[in-house]
Amino acid sequence: MVDVGERAPDFELMNDAGEPVKLSDFRGKKVILYFYPKALTKG
Repeated sequence: MVDVGERAPDFELMNDAGEPVKLSDFRGKKVILYFYPKALTKG
């Protein structure tokens, strides 16, 4: 769990084009993370 004001741990996910993207790639920029279930899954 990350407390308010703490830095988020670095992690890597695939973007919508299937390319890996790291949170650290956006250091110094404002970032909004939006997670949603893949279409036709029980998300």
